[in-house]
Amino acid sequence: MGLATDGHNRRAVVLLSGGLDSATTLAMAGAEHFDCYALSFDYGQRHGPELKAAGHVADHCNAREHRVITMDLRQFGGSALTDDALAVPAHGGDGIPITYVPARNTIFLSYALGWAEVLGANDIFIGVNAVDYSGYPDCRPEYIHAYETLANLATKRAVEGETLRLHAPLIDLSKADIIRRGVALGVDYALTVSCYQADAEGRACGNCDSCHFRVEGFRSAGIPDPTRYQ
Repeated sequence: MGLATDGHNRRAVVLLSGGLDSATTLAMAGAEHFDCYALSFDYGQRHGPELKAAGHVADHCNAREHRVITMDLRQFGGSALTDDALAVPAHGGDGIPITYVPARNTIFLSYALGWAEVLGANDIFIGVNAVDYSGYPDCRPEYIHAYETLANLATKRAVEGETLRLHAPLIDLSKADIIRRGVALGVDYALTVSCYQADAEGRACGNCDSCHFRVEGFRSAGIPDPTRYQ
């Protein structure tokens, strides 16, 4: 990936968790010839091995830079991913599941927005999906549109005429379609970790909501699942 030669700004900040969706999003941004700056978060999540996976994915996809922001959302809890007193359910069930982390994408995008301003980047990519997802409110198209509006009201670059674009290229794709797209772009899904409670070696539990969607996605896509399970 390199800077475009048409005179346009082609830097982008890409949120990278280390999971299947964010890896595909990074590959898609690279395929559009963006100079990608990957941003990950160590926020006290139960599934820490994904951060190691994020580093491998950033290298594999030739990100220009990869940074990991450390914060402690365990101070608030309220999610099975940040509170050890709450068990990760086998399936999400009805309504918004307990694996929802309050305001997570808003927090992450705020950091991405700040880094984008410093980099002089006009584009941010996030791998949210509104089809095969767990019902999180900050994965909906309405949310993405609203945040893009906020970003263009709240930043010096936007006020001075540089429009910021928030890309969610997976928003209306099924998990199978995401996997097919990633395979076509050369994503190595064996590097990724999606499980909410992967062990220290990054092996998936095979039971949580995230594992369920991932297993079904590979099955529907007709592509062998490279996931390592406990």
